[in-house]
Amino acid sequence: MQSISKNAILAATLGTAALASTAAPVSNDDVQKPTVVLVHGAFADGSSWNKIIPILQEKGLRVVSVQNPLSSLAADVAATRRALDMQTGPVVLVGHSWGGVVITETGQHEKVKSLVYVAAFAPSVGQSVIDMSKDYPTPSGFNHIVTDKEGFLTLSPEGVEKHLAQDVTTEQARLMAATQGPVRGTNFEERVSAAAWMTKPSWYVVSEQDRMLQPALQTAMAQKISAHVVSLPAGHVPQLSRPSDVAKVILAAAAHMSK
Repeated sequence: MQSISKNAILAATLGTAALASTAAPVSNDDVQKPTVVLVHGAFADGSSWNKIIPILQEKGLRVVSVQNPLSSLAADVAATRRALDMQTGPVVLVGHSWGGVVITETGQHEKVKSLVYVAAFAPSVGQSVIDMSKDYPTPSGFNHIVTDKEGFLTLSPEGVEKHLAQDVTTEQARLMAATQGPVRGTNFEERVSAAAWMTKPSWYVVSEQDRMLQPALQTAMAQKISAHVVSLPAGHVPQLSRPSDVAKVILAAAAHMSK
């Protein structure tokens, strides 16, 4: 049985190599075609970009939605970096909420040409989410956080429907509550060691009716990073409640690459 197993493994390996050797070469146009890499936040998963992805694809952009483990900053950075390594051309790196911390760290990747923060944290070097938030009132959504015995956080159904996503349909909010990714609470204490916005052009979508990340803090962070700012009358998930408007910002960041 052992020899059969080895032969099977060898055959599979050779088959994979054969497929790789006959694959069509990557054209120069494919290499230069922008890719949008989307990084979700806490209390969410990659499906939080589902209304944005088709819009960008219709405009001819390639899109990748990262699935963050949310178990640590390092784990989320690693997941995003793997996605960036797989791309063959320039990248617009987009982060929502906690995802802003992740793109701030990973955005220094050589393939990243521009950054888009969507109601997202934009820390300076050595800053954490808690550091940035300490001088602002606690958002109402934080009253609906549930902590499990291992220190992972989720939002209650009420928290999702009335505070995270108060401006989407009830059906959409319930789906979000069911698919949310638990986030390790101590993630928000972790500090970034790099700040990509210092060297990469940035855009920021401010959510004026946000109940999870203070709009005043969003505005202050956008000013700090000298971002192109678009303010929307939206809650914390404008990519779901105002997808066309958010997509326009991402497309503007992609268009900037050709200038």
